[in-house]
Amino acid sequence: MRINLNSFTSSLAFGSSLLLGAACTPDSAPAETGAASETAGTAETAETAGETGEDQEPPPLEGYADLHLHMFAEDAFGGGWLHGSATGTAELALALCDGGDPGDHARLQDDLAPLFMNCDDATLQDAASQVPLLQAVLTLGGLGISEIVGEVPGSKGDTGLHEDRTGGWPELEGWPRWDTIAHQQSWEGWLHDAYDSGLRIEVVSAVTLDWLCRALPPGNVDRPQCDEMDDVRVQLQKANEFAAANDWVEIALSAADARRIIEEDKLALVLSIEASHIFGEGDWRAQFDEVYDLGVRTLQIVHQLDNRFGGAAPHNSIFHLAQFEESCHLDSDCGITTQALTLGFDVDENCRNVNGLTAEGEALLREMIARDMLIDTAHMSEALTRDVYELAVEHDYYPLYLSHAHFREIMLPAKGREEKTTPSWIVGMVRETGGMVGLRTAHEEVNTYEPSAVTNTCHGSSRSFAQAYDYGRLGLKVSIGLGSDFNGFIQQTRPRFGPDACSASFTEEAQCQARDERLEGFGAVGSDYDDLGLGHVGLLGDLIDDLDQHGVDVEPLRHSANDFVRMWERASGERSGPAEEVDDMELSGITVLPSHFERRAALPTECDEPYCPGALVAGEACRFDAECESGSCAGAGDCDGPEGVCD
Repeated sequence: MRINLNSFTSSLAFGSSLLLGAACTPDSAPAETGAASETAGTAETAETAGETGEDQEPPPLEGYADLHLHMFAEDAFGGGWLHGSATGTAELALALCDGGDPGDHARLQDDLAPLFMNCDDATLQDAASQVPLLQAVLTLGGLGISEIVGEVPGSKGDTGLHEDRTGGWPELEGWPRWDTIAHQQSWEGWLHDAYDSGLRIEVVSAVTLDWLCRALPPGNVDRPQCDEMDDVRVQLQKANEFAAANDWVEIALSAADARRIIEEDKLALVLSIEASHIFGEGDWRAQFDEVYDLGVRTLQIVHQLDNRFGGAAPHNSIFHLAQFEESCHLDSDCGITTQALTLGFDVDENCRNVNGLTAEGEALLREMIARDMLIDTAHMSEALTRDVYELAVEHDYYPLYLSHAHFREIMLPAKGREEKTTPSWIVGMVRETGGMVGLRTAHEEVNTYEPSAVTNTCHGSSRSFAQAYDYGRLGLKVSIGLGSDFNGFIQQTRPRFGPDACSASFTEEAQCQARDERLEGFGAVGSDYDDLGLGHVGLLGDLIDDLDQHGVDVEPLRHSANDFVRMWERASGERSGPAEEVDDMELSGITVLPSHFERRAALPTECDEPYCPGALVAGEACRFDAECESGSCAGAGDCDGPEGVCD
């Protein structure tokens, strides 16, 4: 079978949270540490909840919240994917990597066929004959897939062989930057930079996916059992050790705890879990008690795949493969993986996962509610979200939140069709229950939100993020924090300057937008963010500053830590009916962008090729004079001749 590698590369462009995991030996469950002490336990929470009710409004807290960070993902996939460490001196934590040769990280094993041993040969071959993605994974092997797994338009990626991404501290040539998915982005020094910029709530999520652990070369994996709960324990223990070693951070075990920590001008860490097979196949209650004792106060009951607790929202095609490996199901009711078919997931005629909340899922959620834990609805199928909302209403509108979300209506059609994107009706549920949204600091091209003060003229940059943020703030009227998802196997906000500027659409348009940004746009922030984009957690404050200088009202964002604490206080306090009415949402004002074909056709042409006039600066490769800012492309031949260089 011939494979269209262009469409295949696009299908593997990891635009959504793939996320990471780690493992440890079963007997390494850590003891309680001082960082996760119960000094502010349920009794204090209940007492404080009474003090901060409607009769006595607590003072607003300063600082912003990031609702989704994978700080310790160097232990992901058994320790064989991410280069660099979250803790330690910069020289060691951010040391030189091998660039994929011999390949101690950021690559998959040569033979990926064993990942599908659950399916019989006839089923596997039938599916492969109809789904080019599956056929490619079975035939190209790990190195071929690794080379393209991290690529998106405007990026060469940092997976497979990446010899231009090896530089260690202090130069750090090639990483971290907006498109990093295989190198550390959450080093403790950068987290402190974010704290200095006003970060006061950080939800640190232990994350894993056993299928991807098994996809790595065995020699690269430190913990080859690839058990997801082992992965979780390692990361939670590291979070506790980090908090115990640093007096500027503390793990929050209750809403009262979080309020106190922020009032003491420290960073409150809230521990979470994001795992596809959370609590495995054993006694989930015993494991739930264990992670609660380690400080976990919020979690997602599903991640990339359906599990014993509920249905997941399908999105990136790589997870269709993982779901297929478990179910061996090929669904023809609607096509997500191809135009006609969906691998793995059981979908309806609208391509929505039919699986909602299970009996075990309901029991888990009731236990979370009993302990005043926060329910993160990210990655839930729409059916599951509806079921969870009904349970929240039953409990006097118990708060629900989304730790990392894309607003569906603002996304371009291809992204907006994904069930994982968040439609306005789900945002309404979040608002009714008193929850909030962590908005993904994403890299995508989006539609234009006309009420925004920011022009949508630099695709994938802070200008794109501003469209989504303003739509959520002004149109959906929901409380918003950041949902960075660093170390989550996803790309981040692109820069407005440098070679990657505005690069989320197509080359010629990116060149025009970068030209206009350089000549007419707002100035640089003055940090690595300008040319590298949102490359690591320490640059979150720079993103907010960039939005600010564009005229975005970022004051609600700068105080989003207060929204998070108030949400938690609602969970642990008295509730009576909806937190607010939601009939005031205004969904108009979105202008859908013309297609790339239409926009490219509007550009001038020379030698029958579209180009952006005067976009290229001295030293850049050019085809003809009109492309250069100087008007001179030295050394360029005729239309079929060699390229030149702008004078």
